[in-house]
Amino acid sequence: MPPLFAGFLVFYTSAAVLVLEILAGRVLAPYVGQSLETFTGIIGTVLAGIALGSWYGGRVADRVDPRQLLGPMVLGGGAITLFTLPLVRLFGAGMQGGGVAAILILSVVGFFAPAAVLSAVNPTVVKLQLASLAETGQTVGRYSALSTVGALVGTFVTGFVLVAALPSQPIILAVGGSLVALGVGLWLRLRPARVGSPTAMLAVAAVAGALTLAVQSPCDLESAYFCARVETDPANASGRILMLDTLRHSYVDLDDPAHLEFSYTQMLADALGTLEPGQPLDTLHIGGGGFSMPRYLAATRPGGDNLVLELDPTLLQISRDELGLETGDGLRVDVGDARLSLARQPARRWDAVIGDAFGGLAVPWHLTTAEFVEEIQATLRPDGLYLINVIDYDELGFARAEAATLAAVFEHVAVMAEPDHFAPGDERGGNHVMVASDAPIDLAGIERSIADRGGAEVVLSGAELDAWIGDAQVLTDDFAPVDQLLTPA
Repeated sequence: MPPLFAGFLVFYTSAAVLVLEILAGRVLAPYVGQSLETFTGIIGTVLAGIALGSWYGGRVADRVDPRQLLGPMVLGGGAITLFTLPLVRLFGAGMQGGGVAAILILSVVGFFAPAAVLSAVNPTVVKLQLASLAETGQTVGRYSALSTVGALVGTFVTGFVLVAALPSQPIILAVGGSLVALGVGLWLRLRPARVGSPTAMLAVAAVAGALTLAVQSPCDLESAYFCARVETDPANASGRILMLDTLRHSYVDLDDPAHLEFSYTQMLADALGTLEPGQPLDTLHIGGGGFSMPRYLAATRPGGDNLVLELDPTLLQISRDELGLETGDGLRVDVGDARLSLARQPARRWDAVIGDAFGGLAVPWHLTTAEFVEEIQATLRPDGLYLINVIDYDELGFARAEAATLAAVFEHVAVMAEPDHFAPGDERGGNHVMVASDAPIDLAGIERSIADRGGAEVVLSGAELDAWIGDAQVLTDDFAPVDQLLTPA
């Protein structure tokens, strides 16, 4: 085999493995969400496949003529790649929210086999290209380097370009289809007589490609960060529910922007109602989602300024196209990472800052730390409120740590939730709306608002809140193990 083509073969198959690894987070997100655990499971599974493929590929290449292996190997890797989406969606439908076990099972089902088969190409090519023992180090080093460069290119192109430009389906079809074509070409060029014709394996690849085309995506749109879809509320013709990955993230009533469906948004409104009732509020929103709270404040407190820091431009487009969002002077959107955008905010600018960027297990940890909270504090007016919605499960380690972090920065902190959500052991999880300020919080006003709307939530503050927080750690930029606190081993 010409050295240039051999190098390309190693480069391309290694790049394909990393394309699949980067896409895996996106493919698994509708079933298990996106968290550190998700990416840990994916990376570990793909590395295990690479290790097995490299070891076993070299072992087989020592026993069988590599020219008989390469065509079937690349063609088979392409066919297995094309099975990725159908298999994940078949198994994933019954494993939503299944935790670590579901992450590992779906990672293995979808990505272990293609990683193993394609990683066997490198040692097979090395065996084929070795001319003498005197060149062993040079040959192994060259193809190892090309394999690494291919992996780097696959990583960068997928993460920076492909994921933002295309859904998962056409990317996987392109990768799998190109590998199938490359494998057929190798098969015909090297003519592995003992292996026979590629017809049967081509038929398998064709079936896999047809299934990939036919399988229905759980997303209306795939962004670089979420699998998103909008559902109509069967009980309300004008109600729309924004689903992000596994979470019912936002509810919007197209006919009534003042309608707040979810309990956590009602709690946010209870706290906001204690700030200059009836007057316009200048509010900074960290996270837009379906833009429920910005729309609510624009409708109920006209004349105020609402600036939304939203990471995902696709969510902004969905809200405009399907959720009736209209931006303008009173409701503006700054697309980008909230931590970076916050640094550009002037001091003492906002009456309130609302943190609604956490979604189930998908929590951007850098928006939880004391350093970030201090930046929030600097943008608030002296009597301003920082309100944050936290969802936590089981032992409530994250919720208690976030409350401890707020208490380390602000003079006054209160937490609202249903009584059951203050007790550990609820695997379903629950919302905790936290309120922080350097001025005394109108707890009585919040409790009256909860009672007036018939809510069941209670408010913890003072000694009761201290007891609930207990010895929870303060989260910092240096140490914020949010994923582990959310799902302790």
